[in-house]
Amino acid sequence: MKFLLFTFVGVVHLFSLNSGKAIYKNDISQRTFQEVKEEIAHYGDVAKAIINLAVYGIARNRSYERLALLVDTVGPRPSGSKSLEKAIQIMYQNLQEDGLENVHLEPVKIPHWERGEESAVMLEPRIHKIAILGLGSSIGTPPEGITAEVLVVTSFEELQRRAPEARGKIVVYNQPYVNYSKTVQYRVQGAVEAAKVGALASLIRSVASFSIYSPHTGIQEYQDGVPKIPTACITVEDAEMMSRMASRGNRIVIQLKMGAKNYPDVDSFNTVAEIIGSKYPEQVVLVSGHLDSWDVGQGAMDDGGGAFISWEALSLIKDLGLRPKRTLRLVLWTAEEQGGIGGFQYYQLHKANISNYSLVMESDQGTFLPSGLQFTGSEKARAIMEEVMSLLQPVNITQVFRAGEGTDINFWIQAGVPGASLLDDLYKYFSFHHSHGDTMTVMDPKQMNVAAAVWAVVSYVIADMEEMLPRS
Repeated sequence: MKFLLFTFVGVVHLFSLNSGKAIYKNDISQRTFQEVKEEIAHYGDVAKAIINLAVYGIARNRSYERLALLVDTVGPRPSGSKSLEKAIQIMYQNLQEDGLENVHLEPVKIPHWERGEESAVMLEPRIHKIAILGLGSSIGTPPEGITAEVLVVTSFEELQRRAPEARGKIVVYNQPYVNYSKTVQYRVQGAVEAAKVGALASLIRSVASFSIYSPHTGIQEYQDGVPKIPTACITVEDAEMMSRMASRGNRIVIQLKMGAKNYPDVDSFNTVAEIIGSKYPEQVVLVSGHLDSWDVGQGAMDDGGGAFISWEALSLIKDLGLRPKRTLRLVLWTAEEQGGIGGFQYYQLHKANISNYSLVMESDQGTFLPSGLQFTGSEKARAIMEEVMSLLQPVNITQVFRAGEGTDINFWIQAGVPGASLLDDLYKYFSFHHSHGDTMTVMDPKQMNVAAAVWAVVSYVIADMEEMLPRS
């Protein structure tokens, strides 16, 4: 996942929702909000059936077991790799065998970057091997590496103040972790800002909520007109140690070697499957997660879990013999980690039908025990989503928060389509995010069951209601 920003919602102002006025787009509907509430309440038994099947029934632990089989078989799935394309072909076959409809692959051109061999050693004031992970799209060093003195800074502002000291050095960022959306700017922009002041390379403190000497990788971006310099992440522990050394006046020298290389774009696919709507098949509720990952760990949490509860949502609905009025479309994105490449190309291909998208959903913040649903949309749509989430009272997950988002669905949300995502244990998520620790050991089958139940209930009810969610 690339970025995240959320705020909690307090009391929702329903304005005139209870006044008897129409609440749907184009003022065509004459239904009152009370009538909509009553419609949603009638889904109580269906919601309980989905929950029972997912959490207590024969589908219990299925999403976990499916995910474990894929990631144990294929491993990590970086953009442009053979392992990603193998995973896509496996999922294409799995979705067909699961009896889903209109299973197909939509072509996407995606970046291909490989980190190669990499190492960093502190030579002064003592010998110390530094754990690193090159950042996505970084260039490599010369074969002999880069050996240079270090400048440690805690912010871009400090870097600007000390710009004359940076020339010819390796800039080490020891920025404090505030939250992911604020702190990730150092990973994304750190190399560019260091290059602007003449640095030879940059090393960024991993953007992580917790560390046991674990570097966390991720995408970084170069800027036209600014020299490209090698860049990697280091552990929280090493960043803080070098900061302490620098504060004592120690001279720090590092030798950095990176074999990273960018290759031409390659062919890939978004993977699509559906349950075709019974009454309004042209209208869509989209559920999704991304199939690609970084090249460390197994990509089980980011975002195998999100991809597989999205598949599970359709499986649960199909297994119960349900067919919503609207089409439920599953999309497993490719190359999300490179900035939503698959999501953007899907949007370009399908945006002509934007008026037919009732809700877009992406799970890419973990599939631990959800706190609730994040939602972006009109206040009228939010009021409806609150009623839908009340159907999840049996698992005590009913809250609706602000800022529903996802790298792959933000294109739709910015164009006015309502969007939703799961709000999860973000401290735990960013402890393992983009690291060697992102493996099946992080995942909990019982929590995945509940996450899948939430995803299935929300997607089914919104897809089956008589009218689409109202927009602003």
